[in-house]
Amino acid sequence: MEQINFAAIDIGSNAVRLLIKGIYKGETAKELKKTFIVRVPLRLGQDTFTLGRISNDKTERLLRLITAFKQMMQVYRVVSYRACATSAMREALNGKEITHYISKQTGINIDIINGKEEARIVYDSHIVDLLNRPGDYLYVDVGGGSTETSLIHDCKLKDSRSYDIGTVRILNNKVKKEEILRLYSDLKLLAAEYPDVSIIGSGGNINKIYKLSGTKKGDPLSIKDLYQVLKMLQALPVKERMKQYDLRADRADVIVPAAELFLQITRHLNCQCIWVPTIGIADGIIYTLCSNYLNTHN
Repeated sequence: MEQINFAAIDIGSNAVRLLIKGIYKGETAKELKKTFIVRVPLRLGQDTFTLGRISNDKTERLLRLITAFKQMMQVYRVVSYRACATSAMREALNGKEITHYISKQTGINIDIINGKEEARIVYDSHIVDLLNRPGDYLYVDVGGGSTETSLIHDCKLKDSRSYDIGTVRILNNKVKKEEILRLYSDLKLLAAEYPDVSIIGSGGNINKIYKLSGTKKGDPLSIKDLYQVLKMLQALPVKERMKQYDLRADRADVIVPAAELFLQITRHLNCQCIWVPTIGIADGIIYTLCSNYLNTHN
């Protein structure tokens, strides 16, 4: 029996990903299984946040990458896909021009999405179902260019917000003080209204921190362990982090500002732990594609 495959292309500020998941006939979207994944550290945000636009060199590299992704989707006979670009592309002065150019060259349409849609897409992956725990949650996705938060109350999305605070932006000293204050102010108000809120962490950095902490799979990451991992990483230069903890170059530098940001968020919400179910925007895109496919083919 041949698998029915769906694909998501996530064009982020730090990396560009292709995720393919599939189901067999008779299965539901909740039974999607990973078929193929690749991540390329293009770091478009380095251009956008320092120059205001994406360079010709990175545009051509992105074009070659999307061309390769198209080939992989054909190999896996993908029936439906969606390509989304986030913070770096939506802020670049030539972002729309680049997506139009790549679409014309490859036939792959790229949607430049805003922060609220980014948050909604992740909620669409039914992330709370994975935890199988009642309660209030703040889903926090720390990316290279922005941080998205989604408040989930009684398994329903109550509110979603986006902040121009991301790891690549932090490394380049391009985060505005008022943006940080806006985040902290919103968190304090949220903590007052939802005193028992739990945090769900998303993104490659928190996933790696979770692994480095040695936390048992399925258990939440304690703030104590998060702090210990942060101190462990801060004590080493980037090259030593790569060597000692088997980190890629594009992960070794951004993981520290990500850990610091997660730590600040937990403190403002008075949380003692972070749930890390390793799911993100690409999973949300595929869940929606699969659900729509099943609705029209059943």
